[in-house]
Amino acid sequence: MKNKLVFLGSKPIGFFCLHHLLKNQDHYNIEVVAVLTNNTNRLGKADLGVLASEYNIPVFDSLGELSAVECDFMLSVQYHQILKKRHLDVAQKMAINLHMAPLPEYRGCNQFTFAIIDGKKEFGTTLHIMNEGIDSGDILAEKRFPIPENCFVKDLYELTLEASCQMFEQKIGAILLEKINPISQEELMDVRTCSIHYRKEITEAKKIDLNWTQDKIWKHVRATSMPGFPPPYAEINGIKLNLSIENK
Repeated sequence: MKNKLVFLGSKPIGFFCLHHLLKNQDHYNIEVVAVLTNNTNRLGKADLGVLASEYNIPVFDSLGELSAVECDFMLSVQYHQILKKRHLDVAQKMAINLHMAPLPEYRGCNQFTFAIIDGKKEFGTTLHIMNEGIDSGDILAEKRFPIPENCFVKDLYELTLEASCQMFEQKIGAILLEKINPISQEELMDVRTCSIHYRKEITEAKKIDLNWTQDKIWKHVRATSMPGFPPPYAEINGIKLNLSIENK
């Protein structure tokens, strides 16, 4: 009998992972029985709702609908809502999350930004068990890579997206077939740092003090100059000045 799986996701990485699962349901001994996403009618070809409908899979509107589902696995990939214990308990075997950052170094949000601000030389992506904490569950798989010199946040995101797709393809099968032994994050605290960042912190990270050193200003500019989002800024005599990068 196949294991039943509920998929929660959004963004291009969510589409990639759902598509990969659907193509490999027999190989992984799973049946995707429901999809939750906020990426419907927004991503064109990368529309998770359209993809689910092509496979006749119901798309739920809210987490409350999970109570009517029987499932063995729950898999979250960039889902936009926080899951509580009652949601996680729906998964009889395991609830899994793909977190696009190394753990336990960067739990929470805006991980790309703070890795650049911190001057890190390495980054990564992680599949881990979901619990009631914030990205604190046992690690199932990870992939790490060097951060290029003078890397911008968009570039780090794209590198992490590529690494996440590779890791998912390579490891999700063994996880769903229960052939991987989880590693507690607590066991790694002696050799790795640990931090957690919240969504609201990005506003302060964008605020540039022109009295900072040139190196610190450059880090914050690279870390917060993301196309499609408000740019970093400085304040002079109460006037807000947006900062932009001009390539020469």
